[in-house]
Amino acid sequence: MNPLRSVGARLGLALAVVVAAALILVDLIVVPSLERNLIDAKLSQLSEAAPKIGSQLLNSAGYNIDETIQSAAGSADARVVYFEVLTFNPPRLRVYADSNPVTSADIENDALAQRAFVEARAVRGTTTLHGIRYAEVAYPVFGGPVVLLQSSLHDSLRSINLVRRRLVVAGLIALAASLLVGYLAASIFARRIRRLERAADRIASGDFSEPVVDSGRDELAELAAAFERMRQRLAQLEHARREFIANASHELRTPLFSLGGFLELMADEELDPKTQSEFMTTMREQVDRLAKLATELLDLSRLDAGRLTVLRERIDLVDLADTLAEEFRAVARSTNHPLSIESSGEVQAFGDEERALQIGRILLDNALVHTPGGTPVRIEVDQRDGEALLAIEDDGPAFRASTRDRSSTASTASRARRPRGAVSGSQLPGSSASS
Repeated sequence: MNPLRSVGARLGLALAVVVAAALILVDLIVVPSLERNLIDAKLSQLSEAAPKIGSQLLNSAGYNIDETIQSAAGSADARVVYFEVLTFNPPRLRVYADSNPVTSADIENDALAQRAFVEARAVRGTTTLHGIRYAEVAYPVFGGPVVLLQSSLHDSLRSINLVRRRLVVAGLIALAASLLVGYLAASIFARRIRRLERAADRIASGDFSEPVVDSGRDELAELAAAFERMRQRLAQLEHARREFIANASHELRTPLFSLGGFLELMADEELDPKTQSEFMTTMREQVDRLAKLATELLDLSRLDAGRLTVLRERIDLVDLADTLAEEFRAVARSTNHPLSIESSGEVQAFGDEERALQIGRILLDNALVHTPGGTPVRIEVDQRDGEALLAIEDDGPAFRASTRDRSSTASTASRARRPRGAVSGSQLPGSSASS
């Protein structure tokens, strides 16, 4: 598999993208904000100092102006320039005093000083001279002169650039760490996924012997537990399927062998008509048995395919019980089972009559086959709690608890005379008593 398509690589890349996005946001939002705050702090400092310095310079004698301006520059930690007014219209200023020994032409034509003079208010901002950025505050003094305070932002911006470089270095380290940690964490997680994948392959191939185990407590462990439940259920279904195939093979082989034997006997020309008639009756019974098995197998295949349909129609359960009794009366007489019908009166229900007869035949056949001769067998039709009930009861020995738990044809209804609950009683699926 391509390593870049693995869970570890994808998780590592995802973490790296998150870290990179966080660093980009810091560089786009936090660093500029920090830069603005530092510049605003410097401008505020100069704005507070400007009125005091302007007053000092205005009241200073001409011979003492240089000493005053140097003192003001030292207290404000900034360059101080004092402009005098040459003309008011058009407005023209000239540097009268400068704390910097060399006055440049850029200062002579400073835009902020011109604005402060024209607008007669303090003006502040930043400017760039010779590649260096400065914070400037221009303050108009009473009478027309303008005081300009200028402070370099080089140190502040250098700190910002240092923070940015350190963020880049830290970001690269974080990116590498996130890639490594994400890949290692995802690799551990991927091993658990691969174990589940191998378990799914085993189950898909029909190997249900090895349990699916995961020691975690997260969603993957819950998935493993679901796989284990699926494995157990499939193992049970596979065991039932094999038992069914073995039983079906036995059930099909027995009547086929019997029919083969009777056909060989029928080829004997010395058989008298009575014996031939008996053989034919027995052969018809075996054919009916095969037809019954074929019908049951067909219903089972339809059930597995989800195509088994159940009709909803009105059924007279008393008539249905009479039909069952007539079908099995001869068998009950031959096996010495007293067969009777118990009914509380007319009982109407809604359901599939053919399926109801099929279930009744199975239950009645079980009662006649699996109980000793002489055991009374009853077909009970009744209404209980607003529901219609068709039950096959007998007084034979009960099923073992393990056998009763595996019963899937109907819900059992136990009687006091059968304390072990071996009676195969069935409430018709989807049926209800009519009013």
